[in-house]
Amino acid sequence: MKRTFLTVIALVALAFNTQAQKNPMVGGAAMYADKDIVDNAVNSKDHTTLVAAVKAAGLVETLKSAGPFTVFAPTNEAFIKLPEGTVETVLKPENKALLTKILTYHVVAGKMTSKEIAKAIKAGNGKAELTTVSGGKLWAWMEGSKLVLKDEKGGTATVTIANVHQKNGVIHVIDSVLMPN
Repeated sequence: MKRTFLTVIALVALAFNTQAQKNPMVGGAAMYADKDIVDNAVNSKDHTTLVAAVKAAGLVETLKSAGPFTVFAPTNEAFIKLPEGTVETVLKPENKALLTKILTYHVVAGKMTSKEIAKAIKAGNGKAELTTVSGGKLWAWMEGSKLVLKDEKGGTATVTIANVHQKNGVIHVIDSVLMPN
């Protein structure tokens, strides 16, 4: 009897973990694999700045399209790290082209899970070069168990939540904003 009870508890725990992985929590909200990137992002309290920027750049329809896309999504805290006034400046209508370039620099065409990025890193002898939708380059490598990205200006970002699956791609939450040349 005791063994059966422990087996049931183990199965319940396994089912809970499977469900948690299927719809991970980001910014206090479940991210559903059957919703698109925008529909999930708008529910994350950690991505309100990113969502406002996507709207200001006119990229909502693009990120709602079939894709697939790999999005490296900076948190609100990542935007706070930028020099004072940067966010307010790039959100102005006259800076829409610059904002679009910065945002599309966070997107890679196709769906690259952390496993696929790790394969590219291994194939590149410890470093992978990724081409962004903006045409820029990002470099990825592992530091211990953490996936790190370097931008064209030498800044780095660490993936804090990987493999947030969407119906039109995958999101990897990052702790810094990546900047193109």
